[in-house]
Amino acid sequence: MAKIGVQAMMLRDSFAEVGAFETLRKVSAIGYNAVEISQIPMTPENVAELEKSQTELGMDIASLSVMMEKPVGRPGESLKDDFDKIVDDAKRLDTKLLRIGMLPFPAMKSIDAVVDFAKETNGYAERLQEHGISLYYHNHHIEFAKFDGKYMLDIINENSPAMGLEIDVHWVQRGGLDPVRTLDKYAGRTAMVHLKDYRIGILPESAFGLLETGDIAGFMAEFKNVVQFAEVGEGNLDFPSIIEHSQAAGAQYLLVEQDELYGRSVWDALQTSHDNLVGMGFRDLF
Repeated sequence: MAKIGVQAMMLRDSFAEVGAFETLRKVSAIGYNAVEISQIPMTPENVAELEKSQTELGMDIASLSVMMEKPVGRPGESLKDDFDKIVDDAKRLDTKLLRIGMLPFPAMKSIDAVVDFAKETNGYAERLQEHGISLYYHNHHIEFAKFDGKYMLDIINENSPAMGLEIDVHWVQRGGLDPVRTLDKYAGRTAMVHLKDYRIGILPESAFGLLETGDIAGFMAEFKNVVQFAEVGEGNLDFPSIIEHSQAAGAQYLLVEQDELYGRSVWDALQTSHDNLVGMGFRDLF
Protein backbone atom coordinates (compact mmCIF):
# COMPACT_ATOMS: atom_id res chain seq x y z
CA MET A 1 0.00 0.00 0.00
CA ALA A 2 1.01 3.59 -0.52
CA LYS A 3 1.81 5.69 2.54
CA ILE A 4 0.30 9.12 3.20
CA GLY A 5 2.81 11.75 4.27
CA VAL A 6 3.53 15.47 4.18
CA GLN A 7 5.36 17.67 1.68
CA ALA A 8 7.77 19.70 3.82
CA MET A 9 7.50 22.86 1.72
CA MET A 10 4.58 23.65 4.05
CA LEU A 11 6.86 23.34 7.06
CA ARG A 12 9.84 25.44 6.00
CA ASP A 13 9.09 28.21 8.51
CA SER A 14 8.85 25.71 11.35
CA PHE A 15 12.08 24.01 10.26
CA ALA A 16 13.79 27.40 10.41
CA GLU A 17 12.29 28.29 13.80
CA VAL A 18 12.50 25.07 15.83
CA GLY A 19 14.49 22.68 13.67
CA ALA A 20 13.76 19.52 11.75
CA PHE A 21 13.25 17.16 14.69
CA GLU A 22 10.79 19.28 16.65
CA THR A 23 8.87 20.06 13.46
CA LEU A 24 8.56 16.40 12.57
CA ARG A 25 7.59 15.57 16.15
CA LYS A 26 4.51 17.76 15.64
CA VAL A 27 3.88 16.17 12.23
CA SER A 28 4.05 12.73 13.85
CA ALA A 29 1.67 13.79 16.62
CA ILE A 30 -1.00 14.59 14.03
CA GLY A 31 -0.60 11.14 12.54
CA TYR A 32 1.71 11.51 9.54
CA ASN A 33 4.70 9.17 9.41
CA ALA A 34 6.35 10.13 6.13
CA VAL A 35 7.76 13.39 4.80
CA GLU A 36 9.08 14.64 1.49
CA ILE A 37 11.88 17.16 2.02
CA SER A 38 11.51 20.31 -0.08
CA GLN A 39 12.73 23.89 0.38
CA ILE A 40 14.62 22.75 3.49
CA PRO A 41 18.38 23.41 3.53
CA MET A 42 20.26 20.11 3.73
CA THR A 43 22.73 21.42 6.29
CA PRO A 44 24.64 18.97 8.50
CA GLU A 45 22.32 19.98 11.37
CA ASN A 46 19.13 19.34 9.40
CA VAL A 47 20.39 16.04 8.00
CA ALA A 48 21.32 14.89 11.52
CA GLU A 49 17.88 15.86 12.84
CA LEU A 50 16.14 14.12 9.95
CA GLU A 51 18.11 11.00 10.82
CA LYS A 52 17.11 11.42 14.48
CA SER A 53 13.45 11.68 13.44
CA GLN A 54 13.79 8.31 11.73
CA THR A 55 15.24 6.55 14.75
CA GLU A 56 13.18 8.24 17.47
CA LEU A 57 9.89 9.01 15.72
CA GLY A 58 9.81 6.32 13.04
CA MET A 59 9.55 9.05 10.39
CA ASP A 60 10.00 7.83 6.83
CA ILE A 61 12.02 10.29 4.72
CA ALA A 62 10.07 9.54 1.56
CA SER A 63 12.07 11.63 -0.89
CA LEU A 64 14.47 14.52 -1.24
CA SER A 65 14.14 17.49 -3.58
CA VAL A 66 16.89 18.39 -6.02
CA MET A 67 17.36 20.79 -8.89
CA MET A 68 19.11 20.03 -12.15
CA GLU A 69 21.01 23.29 -11.88
CA LYS A 70 20.93 26.12 -9.38
CA PRO A 71 18.94 29.17 -10.49
CA VAL A 72 20.47 32.56 -9.83
CA GLY A 73 19.64 33.87 -6.36
CA ARG A 74 18.03 30.69 -5.02
CA PRO A 75 19.51 28.33 -2.44
CA GLY A 76 19.47 24.59 -2.85
CA GLU A 77 21.47 21.69 -4.17
CA SER A 78 21.75 20.71 -7.79
CA LEU A 79 22.59 17.47 -9.54
CA LYS A 80 25.08 19.40 -11.63
CA ASP A 81 27.08 20.83 -8.70
CA ASP A 82 26.26 18.64 -5.68
CA PHE A 83 25.74 15.14 -7.08
CA ASP A 84 27.93 13.30 -4.59
CA LYS A 85 26.48 15.11 -1.54
CA ILE A 86 22.93 14.42 -2.73
CA VAL A 87 23.71 10.72 -3.07
CA ASP A 88 25.40 10.64 0.34
CA ASP A 89 22.43 12.35 2.02
CA ALA A 90 19.96 9.98 0.36
CA LYS A 91 21.92 6.93 1.46
CA ARG A 92 22.31 8.23 5.00
CA LEU A 93 18.55 8.82 5.23
CA ASP A 94 17.68 5.53 3.47
CA THR A 95 15.84 7.53 0.80
CA LYS A 96 15.50 5.84 -2.58
CA LEU A 97 13.53 8.60 -4.31
CA LEU A 98 14.60 12.06 -5.48
CA ARG A 99 12.35 14.59 -7.18
CA ILE A 100 12.79 17.66 -9.33
CA GLY A 101 10.11 20.19 -8.41
CA MET A 102 10.10 22.15 -11.67
CA LEU A 103 12.09 22.54 -14.85
CA PRO A 104 14.26 25.67 -15.09
CA PHE A 105 12.31 28.67 -16.35
CA PRO A 106 14.41 29.04 -19.54
CA ALA A 107 13.56 25.43 -20.42
CA MET A 108 9.89 26.41 -20.80
CA LYS A 109 10.45 28.66 -23.81
CA SER A 110 10.59 26.13 -26.67
CA ILE A 111 10.24 22.48 -27.51
CA ASP A 112 13.99 22.24 -28.09
CA ALA A 113 14.65 23.65 -24.61
CA VAL A 114 12.23 21.14 -23.07
CA VAL A 115 13.88 18.25 -24.91
CA ASP A 116 17.34 19.41 -23.83
CA PHE A 117 16.19 19.56 -20.20
CA ALA A 118 14.63 16.11 -20.37
CA LYS A 119 17.68 14.50 -21.94
CA GLU A 120 20.03 16.10 -19.43
CA THR A 121 17.92 14.98 -16.46
CA ASN A 122 17.75 11.50 -17.97
CA GLY A 123 21.52 11.35 -17.81
CA TYR A 124 21.43 12.17 -14.10
CA ALA A 125 18.64 9.62 -13.58
CA GLU A 126 20.82 6.94 -15.14
CA ARG A 127 23.75 7.91 -12.88
CA LEU A 128 21.50 7.82 -9.82
CA GLN A 129 20.26 4.36 -10.72
CA GLU A 130 23.83 3.12 -10.30
CA HIS A 131 23.44 4.08 -6.61
CA GLY A 132 20.01 2.47 -6.23
CA ILE A 133 18.24 5.86 -6.32
CA SER A 134 15.40 6.85 -8.67
CA LEU A 135 14.65 10.33 -9.99
CA TYR A 136 11.16 11.78 -10.57
CA TYR A 137 9.72 14.93 -12.09
CA HIS A 138 6.92 16.92 -10.39
CA ASN A 139 4.38 18.74 -12.56
CA HIS A 140 2.69 22.11 -12.24
CA HIS A 141 0.14 23.37 -14.78
CA ILE A 142 2.73 24.74 -17.22
CA GLU A 143 3.58 21.20 -18.33
CA PHE A 144 0.17 20.97 -19.96
CA ALA A 145 1.02 23.70 -22.42
CA LYS A 146 1.36 22.20 -25.89
CA PHE A 147 4.25 22.32 -28.33
CA ASP A 148 3.28 21.03 -31.79
CA GLY A 149 0.10 19.57 -30.31
CA LYS A 150 1.91 17.62 -27.57
CA TYR A 151 1.86 18.34 -23.84
CA MET A 152 5.15 19.53 -22.40
CA LEU A 153 4.88 16.77 -19.78
CA ASP A 154 4.73 14.12 -22.49
CA ILE A 155 7.77 15.64 -24.19
CA ILE A 156 9.64 15.44 -20.88
CA ASN A 157 8.39 11.91 -20.25
CA GLU A 158 9.33 10.62 -23.70
CA ASN A 159 12.83 12.08 -23.59
CA SER A 160 13.70 10.93 -20.07
CA PRO A 161 12.87 7.20 -19.90
CA ALA A 162 15.02 6.74 -16.78
CA MET A 163 13.09 9.45 -14.87
CA GLY A 164 9.62 8.83 -13.48
CA LEU A 165 6.85 11.21 -12.45
CA GLU A 166 5.42 12.74 -9.32
CA ILE A 167 1.86 13.75 -10.17
CA ASP A 168 0.36 16.79 -8.42
CA VAL A 169 -3.40 16.43 -8.76
CA HIS A 170 -4.20 20.09 -8.03
CA TRP A 171 -1.90 21.30 -10.80
CA VAL A 172 -3.29 18.66 -13.17
CA GLN A 173 -6.78 20.04 -12.52
CA ARG A 174 -5.53 23.62 -12.90
CA GLY A 175 -3.94 22.55 -16.18
CA GLY A 176 -7.35 21.51 -17.49
CA LEU A 177 -7.03 17.73 -17.20
CA ASP A 178 -8.75 15.10 -15.09
CA PRO A 179 -6.48 13.87 -12.26
CA VAL A 180 -7.80 10.28 -12.30
CA ARG A 181 -7.37 9.85 -16.06
CA THR A 182 -3.93 11.43 -15.81
CA LEU A 183 -2.88 8.98 -13.10
CA ASP A 184 -4.10 6.13 -15.29
CA LYS A 185 -2.16 7.51 -18.26
CA TYR A 186 1.13 7.52 -16.36
CA ALA A 187 0.57 4.27 -14.44
CA GLY A 188 3.82 2.44 -13.87
CA ARG A 189 5.89 5.63 -14.00
CA THR A 190 4.40 7.40 -10.98
CA ALA A 191 6.00 6.75 -7.59
CA MET A 192 4.60 9.78 -5.74
CA VAL A 193 1.39 11.79 -5.85
CA HIS A 194 0.73 15.18 -4.25
CA LEU A 195 -2.63 15.31 -2.51
CA LYS A 196 -3.71 18.92 -2.79
CA ASP A 197 -7.32 19.98 -3.18
CA TYR A 198 -8.74 22.47 -5.68
CA ARG A 199 -11.27 24.92 -4.31
CA ILE A 200 -13.33 27.67 -5.93
CA GLY A 201 -13.33 30.44 -3.35
CA ILE A 202 -16.04 32.94 -2.56
CA LEU A 203 -15.61 36.38 -4.09
CA PRO A 204 -14.33 38.79 -1.43
CA GLU A 205 -16.45 41.73 -0.28
CA SER A 206 -13.90 44.07 -1.85
CA ALA A 207 -14.81 42.71 -5.29
CA PHE A 208 -18.38 43.89 -4.88
CA GLY A 209 -17.05 47.26 -3.78
CA LEU A 210 -15.26 47.49 -7.13
CA LEU A 211 -18.50 46.61 -8.86
CA GLU A 212 -20.40 49.33 -7.01
CA THR A 213 -17.85 51.95 -8.09
CA GLY A 214 -18.14 50.89 -11.70
CA ASP A 215 -14.74 49.19 -11.85
CA ILE A 216 -15.89 46.28 -13.99
CA ALA A 217 -12.34 45.37 -15.02
CA GLY A 218 -11.28 45.19 -11.37
CA PHE A 219 -14.30 43.06 -10.51
CA MET A 220 -13.62 40.68 -13.38
CA ALA A 221 -10.00 40.31 -12.29
CA GLU A 222 -11.27 39.17 -8.89
CA PHE A 223 -13.88 36.98 -10.58
CA LYS A 224 -11.21 35.15 -12.58
CA ASN A 225 -8.93 34.71 -9.57
CA VAL A 226 -11.07 32.54 -7.30
CA VAL A 227 -9.20 29.24 -7.71
CA GLN A 228 -7.55 28.29 -4.42
CA PHE A 229 -5.42 25.57 -2.90
CA ALA A 230 -7.30 23.69 -0.20
CA GLU A 231 -6.97 21.11 2.53
CA VAL A 232 -7.71 17.61 1.26
CA GLY A 233 -11.46 17.13 1.31
CA GLU A 234 -12.23 20.85 1.49
CA GLY A 235 -12.32 21.42 -2.26
CA ASN A 236 -13.79 19.79 -5.33
CA LEU A 237 -11.45 16.88 -6.16
CA ASP A 238 -12.58 13.27 -5.82
CA PHE A 239 -9.92 11.96 -3.45
CA PRO A 240 -11.33 8.46 -2.92
CA SER A 241 -10.95 7.89 -6.66
CA ILE A 242 -7.62 9.73 -6.81
CA ILE A 243 -6.13 7.57 -4.06
CA GLU A 244 -7.52 4.37 -5.55
CA HIS A 245 -6.02 5.16 -8.94
CA SER A 246 -2.77 6.42 -7.41
CA GLN A 247 -2.24 3.05 -5.79
CA ALA A 248 -3.19 1.24 -8.98
CA ALA A 249 -0.63 3.40 -10.82
CA GLY A 250 2.09 2.18 -8.45
CA ALA A 251 2.45 5.22 -6.18
CA GLN A 252 4.51 4.55 -3.05
CA TYR A 253 3.77 7.85 -1.33
CA LEU A 254 0.76 10.18 -1.25
CA LEU A 255 1.96 13.53 0.04
CA VAL A 256 -0.34 16.19 1.47
CA GLU A 257 0.59 19.69 0.33
CA GLN A 258 -1.04 23.11 0.32
CA ASP A 259 0.77 26.01 -1.33
CA GLU A 260 -1.28 28.77 0.34
CA LEU A 261 -3.16 28.62 3.65
CA TYR A 262 -5.32 31.80 3.49
CA GLY A 263 -4.78 32.71 7.13
CA ARG A 264 -4.89 29.23 8.66
CA SER A 265 -1.93 27.75 10.48
CA VAL A 266 -0.04 24.93 8.79
CA TRP A 267 -0.90 22.69 11.75
CA ASP A 268 -4.64 23.32 11.43
CA ALA A 269 -4.44 22.68 7.68
CA LEU A 270 -2.54 19.41 8.13
CA GLN A 271 -4.95 18.29 10.84
CA THR A 272 -7.95 18.98 8.60
CA SER A 273 -6.43 17.04 5.71
CA HIS A 274 -5.56 14.15 8.02
CA ASP A 275 -9.02 14.01 9.56
CA ASN A 276 -10.76 14.20 6.20
CA LEU A 277 -8.60 11.41 4.77
CA VAL A 278 -9.34 9.25 7.81
CA GLY A 279 -13.02 10.02 7.31
CA MET A 280 -12.72 8.81 3.71
CA GLY A 281 -11.50 5.45 5.00
CA PHE A 282 -7.73 5.83 4.55
CA ARG A 283 -6.57 5.51 8.16
CA ASP A 284 -4.47 2.45 7.27
CA LEU A 285 -2.36 4.50 4.83
CA PHE A 286 -0.90 6.75 7.54
